[in-house]
Amino acid sequence: MSSVSGTICGVDTAAESRTASRPFLPGHHKRQSLYDLLFRGATRAFASLVLALLLGILLSLVWGGWPAIRAFGWGFLASAEWNPVTERFGAVVPVYGTLVTSFIALLIGIPVSFGIALFLTELAPVWMRRPLGTAVELLAGIPSIIYGMWGLFVFAPIFAERVQPWLIEHFGSLPFAGVLFGGAPQGIGVLTAGIILAIMVIPFIASVMRDVFELVPPMLKESAYALGATTWEVMWHVVLPYTRIGAVGGILLGLGRALGETMAVTFVIGNAHRLNFSLFAPGNSIASALANEFTEAVGELHSAALIELGLILFFITYCVLALSKLLLSRLARMEGQQS
Repeated sequence: MSSVSGTICGVDTAAESRTASRPFLPGHHKRQSLYDLLFRGATRAFASLVLALLLGILLSLVWGGWPAIRAFGWGFLASAEWNPVTERFGAVVPVYGTLVTSFIALLIGIPVSFGIALFLTELAPVWMRRPLGTAVELLAGIPSIIYGMWGLFVFAPIFAERVQPWLIEHFGSLPFAGVLFGGAPQGIGVLTAGIILAIMVIPFIASVMRDVFELVPPMLKESAYALGATTWEVMWHVVLPYTRIGAVGGILLGLGRALGETMAVTFVIGNAHRLNFSLFAPGNSIASALANEFTEAVGELHSAALIELGLILFFITYCVLALSKLLLSRLARMEGQQS
């Protein structure tokens, strides 16, 4: 009987009680306190390093762009002129090209990504979901220069020959929208760059949406189907409200990729410092301007103007991330109020 009481299921309870009741030695306690202190200091140093790098990048951009900031002031943000000969520079054209191409990319990429995620989670056969999902994710691993070369040598000629003439014929004569579709069908331009960017951001947005859609409890969807809801109603009224924070996060991830893309846009946007509201006209973006001109910049003012463009892109990205953080926190608060 004593052996049974002393050993339960092969575990020596008496030995465990002695071990549990034995106090830690003073040396062991000091050593654990030292480890905790070192761990806390290391993690704090890692977090501080990120902030230090961010501050260092910001200060280096301000320092490098200071001659242009001092020479042009706020007029740099309102001028569309870019003339290295006369040393007159303005940021309107690159900023306009960056924002418009990113907007076009999201305008095309969001519904396509939503359709891909919907198909992979609700409609596709089980045997097709994994290979098709892997194929979508592989698109994110293709280098951007490959997208640019494909856009310049394959997509742009087909776009100029078949799509742009049709758009000019059907939309070029409209009262207000006709301005966007005016000009000659050249293939390259702002619209082409936006479409290439859309193809590049779709894998990121679709992968995130698919992952968050799969997190929805099956009971919620099955209950909606049992009440007679269609697949679209289940997605719109059940899945999207449940996963909207993750879906918005995926969209903002794609927006960040579109804002900073360089090589693909450089190949197909036309690289022209002319402000033209036609989507078919060549334009420029901040990233493509830096890629094209930084190594060939002559004079301190030209280099400083390019660095100031990088500073503007830094602030645009920061503002987008700040607004996205506010939006996500607002959505989280609304969910808390609803629950």
